[in-house]
Amino acid sequence: MRSAGGDRVLVIMGKAPRPGAVKTRLAPALSPTAISAFYCCLLEDTLALARSLGDVETAIMCPEADVDELAHLAGSEVSVIGQKGEGLAAGLTSVFAHFAGERQRRTIAFNSDSPHLPRSVLEAAFEILAAHDLVVGPTHDGGYYLVGATAPHPTLFAPDGLGTSSALERLLSRARALELSVGLADRFYDIDVIDDLTRLAAELRVAPAHAPRTAGWLEEWELAAAQSSTNTEDR
Repeated sequence: MRSAGGDRVLVIMGKAPRPGAVKTRLAPALSPTAISAFYCCLLEDTLALARSLGDVETAIMCPEADVDELAHLAGSEVSVIGQKGEGLAAGLTSVFAHFAGERQRRTIAFNSDSPHLPRSVLEAAFEILAAHDLVVGPTHDGGYYLVGATAPHPTLFAPDGLGTSSALERLLSRARALELSVGLADRFYDIDVIDDLTRLAAELRVAPAHAPRTAGWLEEWELAAAQSSTNTEDR
């Protein structure tokens, strides 16, 4: 485990990369097996991004049934914690109950499909959290890819609206009701649908070092797609 005594914690919201259990909105453009392989690359590169920050404890929060598989994948430097309850809202509540709690550490939870996120965004989010109760990273589709707090807020996260275009507004509304100050990180995008995949592939063609495992997978995917298109045209 890294920097366990520090006041900054970065928690990746993860799942075991089982076919049919991750990134299901990428189907039917990709097979369940292909999606699983792609998710493995995203998760490994996201872990590398998290480890690249100085003086930050890195952890994964996941469903209880996924702990062993993710612990094997993540290695000994990363804590893998089973959440209490089912679903993303329960997972986020578990993050801040476990890591912020009595010590009031600056704790940020973010998506497991975020290897393309600039490290500077995470550093800035921690700085925002030094002056606010919450930091939130909005996505372009009305959701959020990042949320941070220094204390647990058991009623902040609710399953209604998560994964929809109203997720961000519902979170901000609950924060207002709890009288929490909120700072916003840079708006960004996560990988939900095939257009996101295409956008990420274009970015990583230019800068593959940002997420080398994901860049390699996407290069093979694009080559296979181009070959399939050529074969179809030749028929």
